[in-house]
Amino acid sequence: MTDQYAIIGYPLTHSFSPSFFNAKFQKEGIDANYSAMPIAEIAEFPVLIAANPQLKGLNVTIPYKQSVIPFLDELDVAAAKIGAVNCIGIRGGKTKGYNTDVIGFERSLRPLLQPQHEYALILGTGGVAKAVAYVLQQKGISYKVVSRTAAPGLLVYNELTPEMILKFKFIINTTPLGMFPATSDCPPIPYEGIGSKHLVYDLIYNPEETKFLAHAKAQGALIKNGLEMLHTQALAGWDIWNEVR
Repeated sequence: MTDQYAIIGYPLTHSFSPSFFNAKFQKEGIDANYSAMPIAEIAEFPVLIAANPQLKGLNVTIPYKQSVIPFLDELDVAAAKIGAVNCIGIRGGKTKGYNTDVIGFERSLRPLLQPQHEYALILGTGGVAKAVAYVLQQKGISYKVVSRTAAPGLLVYNELTPEMILKFKFIINTTPLGMFPATSDCPPIPYEGIGSKHLVYDLIYNPEETKFLAHAKAQGALIKNGLEMLHTQALAGWDIWNEVR
């Protein structure tokens, strides 16, 4: 029987995963299929699992990386600490949640970090932001999280000044602002505070250079998009699925 894999989220109009994995399966002669399974609300998750007993693994994307957790039978240690899941292994009808965003982000970051990148700003508060924060904690990098809405421990965008941007020489966008097709959007930060010592990382990979990255590049910063992270976390998920089969 052909093994089945899928991505869940809503909507799933521009998902990278089906084409990536189906090309991998065809190239390596693997008897498997990968599809997009959009669900309008996370309460549909148990129904999806019950209706598709051939599923061996799932990826999870916006907006369910956090809300899927109560529906899982088990959590990997790192995923439990992060509080977000983007990969699910399925064995004997039991589900276990993992976070491979951590793997993808950390590995793509290794050759880029310099001593001046000791203070970071994380733009956004979603599930992938939690994975980014976890990696920064592991590396001993101090960080602040920036949100659209005020909450204890968070900065809001209108609080940011060029002087603050100058201090935080590592800036990571985890929001969808600037993602195709809304390519004219970008996080509202004072870009004039960015300089040649900055590392500016956008988890978006489509377009290759977002408006956020273009602004940072114009200020002389080192820029990085999310494509390498995406590929790395996808392959880490494949390794997990094969371990739990």
